[in-house]
Amino acid sequence: MPTERKARSDLREVADPPLADMVRVPGGTFLMGSDRHYAEERPAHNVYVDPFWMDATAVTNAAFAAFVAATGYVSVAERPLDPALYPGADTAMLVPGALVFSMTDGPVNTHDMSHWWHWTPGACWHAPEGPGSTVAGRENHPVVQIAYEDAEAYALWAGKELPTEAEWEFAARGGLEGAEFAWGDELQPGGIDMANTWQGPFPWRNFATDGFERTCPIRSFPPNPYGLFEICGNVWEWTSDWFAAGHEDADPARRACCATENPRGPSMERSFVIAQPAIRIPRRVVKGGSFLCAPSYCRRYRPAARHAQMVDTGMSHIGFRCIRRETTQPADEDRT
Repeated sequence: MPTERKARSDLREVADPPLADMVRVPGGTFLMGSDRHYAEERPAHNVYVDPFWMDATAVTNAAFAAFVAATGYVSVAERPLDPALYPGADTAMLVPGALVFSMTDGPVNTHDMSHWWHWTPGACWHAPEGPGSTVAGRENHPVVQIAYEDAEAYALWAGKELPTEAEWEFAARGGLEGAEFAWGDELQPGGIDMANTWQGPFPWRNFATDGFERTCPIRSFPPNPYGLFEICGNVWEWTSDWFAAGHEDADPARRACCATENPRGPSMERSFVIAQPAIRIPRRVVKGGSFLCAPSYCRRYRPAARHAQMVDTGMSHIGFRCIRRETTQPADEDRT
């Protein structure tokens, strides 16, 4: 296996990719965010996005394997860690790896994620639960243990981009303005599971009435009205926006009458954890929730929901999908 990833300039393979397995999202104005749920989703505000094309599904293990085979790319989880970025960390843990979810034996304090998330040396996209695990038989599942740089590198290779938070949310809503979920207002309309989420008391018992305890294959659930499969649930998906604890682009003076056009989120500096000034690892917005989201914990399998994720960290429930814009927007570097 190569010891270094290829340079970004060497990753682009397709200059003008076909639009197979992509769906056109028409663009338009919508109410982004929510004033009825978690604080970081506020304020709800009008946003306009231009039309774009989006992958109908999350990027799969098979697709990411093809990218690695073509480029020799080494994912972030497979690279050595720089101790300077993790002051105070146990040096024995500063080895290549990622965070792996493990169900607990019984009820625990859900304010302490260390009960179910464990740093696992050797965990990476092709060994998502650590050494001895494999994606064989899961080729059609979303790739996980993906850090932001990995998702960005794949998108560059494929001639695509990662969506902004606004683009992702507009697409996830599927034209169902004001609906709670990507499929309507009921979590289980007619008692039918519409997404791969957690059923039962988190994190110690999953009844898996939806048929899956972890990730599910793509196209396991009905698409939203735009034709996007598993846009909520299954895996969180990276967006290109830096995270801040609310929608900072929502101008109170314009909120009621005017839509912000193609917002690109806050600056990178706003994304750092204020309570941990020694750790300078920025965070991006991830969207959509995952198979670990339950009504009793992390009710974020909704288009408006959002979460902060450090860019260097892979996890068992984070993947991505790509877009191709019909118009040019400012490069991400212009916002740092």
